[in-house]
Amino acid sequence: MKSLNKILTGVLSFILVLTSYNGFSQAPEKGDLNIAINYFIINNKVPYLLIKVNTKVNGKFKNVAGVGLKLFLDKDSMGTFIGNAVTNEKGLAISYIPTSVKKEWGTSVKHTFLATFDGDKKYNASKADLTVAKAKILIDISSDKSVTASVFEMKDTTWTPVKGVDVVLAVKRMDADLPINEKPTFTTDSTGKASGDFKRDSIPGGANGNITLVAKIVDNDQYGNLVIEKTVPWGAKFVPVNTFNRRTLFATRNKAPIWLLFIAYGIAITVWGVLIMLVFNLFRIKKLGETV
Repeated sequence: MKSLNKILTGVLSFILVLTSYNGFSQAPEKGDLNIAINYFIINNKVPYLLIKVNTKVNGKFKNVAGVGLKLFLDKDSMGTFIGNAVTNEKGLAISYIPTSVKKEWGTSVKHTFLATFDGDKKYNASKADLTVAKAKILIDISSDKSVTASVFEMKDTTWTPVKGVDVVLAVKRMDADLPINEKPTFTTDSTGKASGDFKRDSIPGGANGNITLVAKIVDNDQYGNLVIEKTVPWGAKFVPVNTFNRRTLFATRNKAPIWLLFIAYGIAITVWGVLIMLVFNLFRIKKLGETV
């Protein structure tokens, strides 16, 4: 009976050791990547793709850098290969549509873009796709400062006006585009046109008052992102003034404003005057102490 208990105890110990060894030797679980494809075409020229890659860590999405992606047009084959792309520190990668897929591009009015990741030691294989229709956007102006955007979709072999598309009409600025009036978006009518009145007369332009108008479709489910620009002399003329040899706050030290020099020197004289007075009084106190 004792020998049987020893055998059972040994078998159980062996099983526990084996399971613990397998637990320690098990490879860490790989993460999953989220891939999003965005389609852009600016001024109706060469389109490009903007791919964003992130993953979820502790309930929050984190951008992933260094992810190698393969991009294809419509199908995964050598004849439709767009190119390779690697994400930057923001998890973004950009790829222009090359001329090598021009033949495939002309075969249809709708195309599907594919992005594939083969997987590595940290992340599982992943892929994404985006289907867009061929479209274009035009911009026109009138003498009464009205801005009109026209949206067309390619159907068969004809550019056809599209109704019900939201278009942003704005002025191009460095940080963010500024709408031409208080309305953020405009919707195309049955003729594919969306119009708005320009009410930013005081916006600064160049030396000739030139500003850049922008008409754009943003993250549309069918057409992606379309942008077109037009330069017009509708801004306030801005003539830069050279203040290099004048007394200003941004000039060199010898060109500092007079009032600023008075303040600076006044503070310095006051501080040193107080210090000198304190030292003088200390000597007086010392002499008075010696005479007592």
